[in-house]
Amino acid sequence: MREAWRVLPVLPVLRVADAASAVTDAERLIGLGVGVVELTATTPGWPEAVGTLRRDHPQVLVGLGTVRDPEAARRAVDAGAQFLVSPHLVPEVRAALGGDGSEVPLVEGGFTPTEVATAASGGLAKLFPAHVGGPAYLHTLLAVLPDAELVPTGGIGPDDVEAWLDAGAVAVGVGSALTERLARDPGAVTDWLETLRERSAS
Repeated sequence: MREAWRVLPVLPVLRVADAASAVTDAERLIGLGVGVVELTATTPGWPEAVGTLRRDHPQVLVGLGTVRDPEAARRAVDAGAQFLVSPHLVPEVRAALGGDGSEVPLVEGGFTPTEVATAASGGLAKLFPAHVGGPAYLHTLLAVLPDAELVPTGGIGPDDVEAWLDAGAVAVGVGSALTERLARDPGAVTDWLETLRERSAS
């Protein structure tokens, strides 16, 4: 993920109505150069969507979000998910992953300094819900947790991403605002991603 985000530091979070829509949206974004996508366990049929994307786009990292219990984690690993994301701390999921030899990364979520520090102690961490505190809150957290690698997610639109990157985000999770813009104005999404790509290259 870190390597892909050096090129394009955005994490599309595809919380959509069905597996077919998840695959369609993911493939459109992959066609625009996105290298990491997150499907969610709230989407009916998500195992099939994960499997389809892994089979058809082996160069892309495909993860599953909203993983809140060990059973969902096991199903995600079996489906081929390459990373898992939770909106909160899930020590039981981390224990289950560590015990099965899968070596699938888990990105845990947190909001308070204690939660974020705990999540970041396991690697990449998710700041959620990010919009509550805004980029200034992320900047403040990183002042006291300078080694934390944080991915703010929740209530962030495409136009907000650069402010979050300026505040120190490793990458930025963008959900419904991105899928809505993709459906309404795909050209605008193309331009936006190119701006982010140029920023990363500079």
